Amino acid sequence: MTAGPGRAAGLRVQGLRKSFGDTVVLDGVDLDVPDGITAVLGASGCGKTTLLRLVAGFLEPDGGTITIGDRMVAGGGRPVPARRRRVGYVPQEGALFPHLDVSANVAFGLARGERRSARVREVLDLVELPSSVAHRQPHELSGGQQQRVALARALAPQPGLVLLDEPFSSLDAGLREDTGRAVARALRASGSTAVLVTHDQGEALSLADQVAVMAAGRFLQISPPGEIYLRPASPEVAAFVGHATQLRGTAGGRTARCDLGELGLLADASGPVLIVVRPEQVNVIPDRSSGAGGADGADGVRAEVLDVSYFGHDATLRARIHDRDTVVISRVPAGGVPAPGTSVCLRVSGEVLAFPLEGPR
Repeated sequence: MTAGPGRAAGLRVQGLRKSFGDTVVLDGVDLDVPDGITAVLGASGCGKTTLLRLVAGFLEPDGGTITIGDRMVAGGGRPVPARRRRVGYVPQEGALFPHLDVSANVAFGLARGERRSARVREVLDLVELPSSVAHRQPHELSGGQQQRVALARALAPQPGLVLLDEPFSSLDAGLREDTGRAVARALRASGSTAVLVTHDQGEALSLADQVAVMAAGRFLQISPPGEIYLRPASPEVAAFVGHATQLRGTAGGRTARCDLGELGLLADASGPVLIVVRPEQVNVIPDRSSGAGGADGADGVRAEVLDVSYFGHDATLRARIHDRDTVVISRVPAGGVPAPGTSVCLRVSGEVLAFPLEGPR
């Protein structure tokens, strides 16, 4: 049975391929979005916006299938036109009609009738906008308000699937977070399935129920946010999602030796490994030793602070291990951040990931 108004339709993409000339943009992509919010996370040019446009019906695939609910809309013969897919689309920067007020923008896709005004009020309330904005022009709204109106317009016809293409990229950091949370609440309250395309890792991890990490037209991992960050499927995912230090080491069971000393592992490993250490696992301790060298001791491994990036609530620093070329990233509290050139000791807390190494790297 096809999902009714306001109910999640679900999305399934299988073997999707798309090229522009000789450039392969999507290379056999599979994606299941049963309900909730899925974030497609990747760098610019990886194919994520092309995927969204194929699902919306703005482009036709070269191969593979797209199914929304129980209806195949592409790949099973003649594609279903975009206007008949029951898909809401929120482009970058909202793309509101500048000559229409908020109410007319939201009502644009609705059939005329007395229920129309009531539905506009409903969706404005859903996206947490007061009724007083209904007769304002788009240029009279803040960037965050414009994005909420764009979402309200997409939700007004009660689509089963909502697609959002980098919807917060033009907003400043504070407004982006507030708007993102409001949009996520509205999507969940509406019952629609949603696919959010973004290059912002924090946005993907904080707003989505499922994150699909994309690179070069393929998905590297599709998992809940916590698993993406804590249990990345490959060194590539670990490096892309969150800062991480990657070190060569030698494992034996649940421990491994590397330039940061002997570390505990999350899973058994043996032989050459690539170790992934998150910055919050690296404790920075004042160097109380008088000796030289990079040997580890009770306080950890000695290193020199290279540079510091201060964010107010905390800071990240890069430090080079003494007598090594190894640079380690650490996240530290805002108070008492060591200055560049300071000698410190680095000590890893908790267990770390290790990926088997095959041959030279």
